[in-house]
Amino acid sequence: MAIKNYKPTTNGRRGMSTLQNDEITTNKPEKSLLAKRSKKAGRNNQGKITVRHQGGGEKRKYRIIDFKRNKFDIYGTVATIEYDPNRSANIALINYDDGEKRYILAPKGLKVGMKVVSGENVDIKVGNSLPLKNIPEGTMIHNIELKPGKGAELVRSAGASAQILGKEDKYVLVRLASGEVRKVLGTCLATIGEVGNEDYSLVKLGKAGRKRHMGIRPTVRGSVMNPNDHPHGGGEGRAPVGRSGPMTPWGKPALGYKTRKKKASDKLIVRRRNK
Repeated sequence: MAIKNYKPTTNGRRGMSTLQNDEITTNKPEKSLLAKRSKKAGRNNQGKITVRHQGGGEKRKYRIIDFKRNKFDIYGTVATIEYDPNRSANIALINYDDGEKRYILAPKGLKVGMKVVSGENVDIKVGNSLPLKNIPEGTMIHNIELKPGKGAELVRSAGASAQILGKEDKYVLVRLASGEVRKVLGTCLATIGEVGNEDYSLVKLGKAGRKRHMGIRPTVRGSVMNPNDHPHGGGEGRAPVGRSGPMTPWGKPALGYKTRKKKASDKLIVRRRNK
């Protein structure tokens, strides 16, 4: 998929680029796989902002994606490759032989008319899904489960992929896109191939309005606020941060202060991404 660059006919066009979308075969989604997606604008059930910089954005419907890939040993044919406004990757509509339709993430190289299947011992082909313990070492994979049957949680964004490094007892060693190496249960499912739409990260938005269409509102620096709004605010002219270093808007240290809670799955990390 190529990047389309524009001539600087206006200020907004200068430096702007879009995706060519050569892979996409239709602009009409499957109605039976659409769901309502209500806007939250970063607010909770009391109407208070709990996530900043969210709001507005184009109205869109959610596409129900099959992250579980639990239709075992039933072949499906790729009917269309479609755009999904809710994620960076494209999606593929699969028509299964038993009449059911499902969306999956479209891997790189998947074309209309190709067959995909999920099962214990299916072929190592792009789009097929099988347990990690049955995938050969060195294979590139995506859409990886962390708990068997829960559905894929890792490696789902455009251009992402992971690689199988080896096997240890009931675990499989997987190297993620960040460089982190972790153990995943061999009974967890993964899909063969890399996620498509790999040029997504190269797009330049070109103007503030495209960010607003995504539902992302402006981010204001703390140093230009008043002291009652941010610890960095106030002072005459441009002032340094002061205090004991950079702070969040709520007065917590912003650099080097550990806020992450210990997760049960942390013990399965063999090598962290930051070495």
